[in-house]
Amino acid sequence: MKKHRNPQAEQMADESMLRNLAAQANAIWPQEEKFFDRYVLPPQARIADIGCGSGEITVRLAARYPRAEIVGVDILDSSVAHARRQHAALAPRVRFEQGDAFELHFPDGQFDLVVCRHMTQAIPEPERVLAELQRICKPGGWLHVLSEDYGMIHLPAGKLDPDRLWHEAVIPYTRSTGTDARIGRRTWALMNQLGVKALQVDYVTVDTERVPRRTFAEIIEAWRDGYSETLAEHSEFTVEEVRGLFDHAIGGIMDPQQYAVWQIPIVSGHKA
Repeated sequence: MKKHRNPQAEQMADESMLRNLAAQANAIWPQEEKFFDRYVLPPQARIADIGCGSGEITVRLAARYPRAEIVGVDILDSSVAHARRQHAALAPRVRFEQGDAFELHFPDGQFDLVVCRHMTQAIPEPERVLAELQRICKPGGWLHVLSEDYGMIHLPAGKLDPDRLWHEAVIPYTRSTGTDARIGRRTWALMNQLGVKALQVDYVTVDTERVPRRTFAEIIEAWRDGYSETLAEHSEFTVEEVRGLFDHAIGGIMDPQQYAVWQIPIVSGHKA
């Protein structure tokens, strides 16, 4: 992948991202899994997990579809190597490959289900990647896209207001890299423009009622550890101020007297 297609490569390769992906999988998958019930797949389905990262969800898909052939694709060699090491016991039914989501090497119409999670917010021109997902999907096959939106994070304010972190640091940073921190609300429209049928938007609610507070806090902690310096460079905050906002957010999540929530859109549909 050309450098401009992966402007967050340094952050994605940081060890904090492994913690982030593990925490997000633990928080999200228990609610997300039921959405797969609507996808009618053959027993020996072919499934692609594009932007698979450490393979956290690839292996959950393997457990859900025990006879399926599954390939996880990620741009980072380090992520692919980690996934291969961690999940070697599932080979060759489950394999991991390095690849460019803008130019996937698969022929047209190869997969019964194409999954893409936590990637659209980190890339420029997400419509091009969505078109690639559709291209490799079989006619009648399904697309499942988890598309983050940092305007849908609502954390308790106190001496500090965590909203400032997202609106005055995260969103300006992504804008400067040609990416969109609020892509979640645009994903339905982009997929609709591609002609994806039976489009549906579901939400996973990561909040302090449905998810253990510690798990929710681990997501924010990993973002803090991986992104504080970069966010300070692209905002009026110092590194200490960015970390302070993250720490305030974490404290609010861990406070049993407070409520916090992140709504995560998942857009799905089938290829005509």
